Amino acid sequence: MRKPKLRELKEAVTALVKGPYTSKFPKEPATVPEHFRGTPTYVPDDCVGCGACGQVCPAGAITIIDEYREEKGTLVRRIERNWAQCIFCSQCYEYCITGKGIKLDPDFEKSCIDKADAIDTHDKELVFCEGCGGAITAVDHFRWINDQLGELAFANPSLVVAKYAEMNLVGADTGNNPRKNLERDNFMKILCPNCRSAYILSDEYGTS
Repeated sequence: MRKPKLRELKEAVTALVKGPYTSKFPKEPATVPEHFRGTPTYVPDDCVGCGACGQVCPAGAITIIDEYREEKGTLVRRIERNWAQCIFCSQCYEYCITGKGIKLDPDFEKSCIDKADAIDTHDKELVFCEGCGGAITAVDHFRWINDQLGELAFANPSLVVAKYAEMNLVGADTGNNPRKNLERDNFMKILCPNCRSAYILSDEYGTS
């Protein structure tokens, strides 16, 4: 039998004197580095509901669902996160368009008994197309785009109407003019890209 190496003998003696080198977690909270990629935690007030986080999540832990809510009588955007699937890559944090909708929580201990406890959600009100009635994006996302563009937002009729609607300067029948029947009257409405393209073609060429 070969004799133990001197290095191994030194480590054994050191361990006997100083005690084992182990972490005191979970008895004491673990100290994490400054840029530790912890749990992505949403800040609902700063989240605009754009859905970018769900698109870049490689693990599919974030789901964006536009669903009907009977109590509200309308569609709402539900943003659902499943921490049991999260791989803590922080892609959602990196690609958050506002830079404030998601923060990295240093708390990494997310163990739970019930799988339902690993899922949390928050809802966002949606903007609808006045042409086809389809959902365009979240109301907060519309407002954020308006704020980012400033005066350039006047180049987009949908953004202009949405901004003026917040100031109660437009009514529900925006764009309807009983005195004439021109497709261009429909331009001053909140429209999805498909409906706006159809109205432009109809006005220019007489067909959609």
